[in-house]
Amino acid sequence: MSEAIKSIVDGYVTLNDRVAIEELRSHRQGLGRRLEVTGCIDAGPRMEVFDEELRVIEMASASF
Repeated sequence: MSEAIKSIVDGYVTLNDRVAIEELRSHRQGLGRRLEVTGCIDAGPRMEVFDEELRVIEMASASF
């Protein structure tokens, strides 16, 4: 998983910015849906990354 997502989420949590976390989650979900729709043959590994990043975002969202 991307360390960048962890850092971004940590920053939003530090700032108590729930709206930004919700927007980030929505954005990542949209990217995941677009990847699924394209029917990319090797989308599996990418979807795993999206799923893991979403778990991190959702854990942070639950902390509010």
